[in-house]
Amino acid sequence: MKKKYRNPVGVSKYTGLLLITPFLAGFLLFTLYPFVSSFVLGLTEYDGIRQPEFTGFGNFRKMLGDSSFLNAAAVTLKYTAVLVPLKLIFSLLAALTLNMEIKGIGVYRTIFYIPSILGSNLAVVIMWQFLFTSDGLVNQLLELCGLAPVGWYGDSVHAMGIIVLLRLWEFGSTMIIFLNALRDIPCEYYEAAKVDGCGKIRSFFSITLPLLKNVIFLNLILQIIAAMQEFNAPYMITGGGPLKGTYTLGMLIYDEMFKYREMGYANALSWVMFTLIAAVVAAAFGITKRHREDI
Repeated sequence: MKKKYRNPVGVSKYTGLLLITPFLAGFLLFTLYPFVSSFVLGLTEYDGIRQPEFTGFGNFRKMLGDSSFLNAAAVTLKYTAVLVPLKLIFSLLAALTLNMEIKGIGVYRTIFYIPSILGSNLAVVIMWQFLFTSDGLVNQLLELCGLAPVGWYGDSVHAMGIIVLLRLWEFGSTMIIFLNALRDIPCEYYEAAKVDGCGKIRSFFSITLPLLKNVIFLNLILQIIAAMQEFNAPYMITGGGPLKGTYTLGMLIYDEMFKYREMGYANALSWVMFTLIAAVVAAAFGITKRHREDI
């Protein structure tokens, strides 16, 4: 007699498939279908009202001569190149500080994580805007130190600096990942290094940093992906100015979609951004391959 199939969640071998059906339906409807539709629309000229007109790769060829696209891509890459290393360094330093065994350390960790919870909501953005106005708190502090006030919104470098500082302030999630990895490093390593006469700096570079290679790489990839999709901060703080000095690819896609109603072009731009992110991530994999270790 053939033995009937049984599994932990039911008597039918189709039970597992039945249980994941809601996920499969959601994936097909809300992920795969929009993903494919976006590429198809990127091959058309479409304003959201008339029927899409197939143009092949015309939208992609158009980008080569579009100064707004070239500028937005350059700004996005520059922003990513500045923000990501700074955020990794700052988050690691904060994690090292919060890894100390001192009284009330849990309270300090909570305080350091609060900015990440707040994020770039409207209240934080308004606060940030007032901090860097001509008579804002930052310029008042500069004047107290005997320095000339800075026109933060009149120069693209300074305007970009405001956005980088806002995102740098939201370092909590990256810090938590580093902190968890630091707490997994056995204390015996540091004790042995101390016996051998290694100081804290030497221990950091000889023990801590090598053991954090994979975690650093994980945070690197996550931050690159987030930075290259930046939209909220420049849109709400600088509006992409001055002279499109903070105008990112995310803002360009938004404007083409909702302001100019060039939906076919906007979808083509989103695919180029996706490809650009994939290329940068692939380059990061290739560059760091020799320095990463499997756990």
